[in-house]
Amino acid sequence: MAQTKQKIFRFTFTHFFAMLLTVMFIVTVVLTFKLLTNDHCNCPRQETVIQYVAKPKHYTNKGYESNHKLAVLVPYRNRFEELMEFVPYIHDFLNGQRINHDIFILNQVDSNRFNRASLINVGYLETKSNYDYIAMHDVDLLPLNKNLTYLYPQQPFHLAAPHLHPRYHYEKFIGGILLINREHFNLVNGLSNKYWGWGLEDDEFYVRLKDANLNITRPENISTGMNDTFKHIHGKDRKRDTVKCFNQREVTRRRDRQTGLHDVRYKIISYKSMTIGSAPLTVINIELLCDRNVTPWCNCEVSKTEKN
Repeated sequence: MAQTKQKIFRFTFTHFFAMLLTVMFIVTVVLTFKLLTNDHCNCPRQETVIQYVAKPKHYTNKGYESNHKLAVLVPYRNRFEELMEFVPYIHDFLNGQRINHDIFILNQVDSNRFNRASLINVGYLETKSNYDYIAMHDVDLLPLNKNLTYLYPQQPFHLAAPHLHPRYHYEKFIGGILLINREHFNLVNGLSNKYWGWGLEDDEFYVRLKDANLNITRPENISTGMNDTFKHIHGKDRKRDTVKCFNQREVTRRRDRQTGLHDVRYKIISYKSMTIGSAPLTVINIELLCDRNVTPWCNCEVSKTEKN
């Protein structure tokens, strides 16, 4: 009887030990696989988009005559008074033209210098699946003449033309308000990501459009002029970030053939759907990521610290 019990104990223990070894083997394989597939390097990543939140609602006005949907992309930082005036105004203006549209405020929330071009690249990437064309739209420029059309453009359409804009009148100027369809914006790889601070990113974009043999069109037969076609609501006390540090001046004078839609680095912090008056809009809070090996001038304060 004792021998039988001993045999049963040996048999049970042997099977238990075998099962334990099997379980340990499986756990080891799983952990090894995770270690091999997870990235434990703290090196900067080159991926474009990191999503953290759900997409917002779309407010497009169904039933409008146009089959094309417009995403109004507004680069933004700390311009609250202008925003409060801009959103209801442009919403009513576009409704008056029966333009199927949504307004997206591209709010830069990081501590780097303002980068209008990268924000527009982000706005395009976040909206391209639902919209046929975009308006690259400054928050401080309101169209006054109702004949300024926001219809779908066959070629890039510069609404704030030099002969109509209240401040900028050189021929290659394409800032302020530019309409461009999804295919053409993708064709030129969006805008350069190298322009931290104020100015010049639209001049570089002009060269991109010309290099792609795109024809920049502008309003014709407009009865108003430089003083009454647009309302410029930029405050006189607002300072522009025109500082140039490191080798920024040299680099940003040249056509950028390295950066664009494919390598804009950012994180979406949140989406906020809201209204101003009766005008719906979506605020996209965006953290732009800077590769200081490529554009150290994304923060000139570091340069001052190093000098001291």
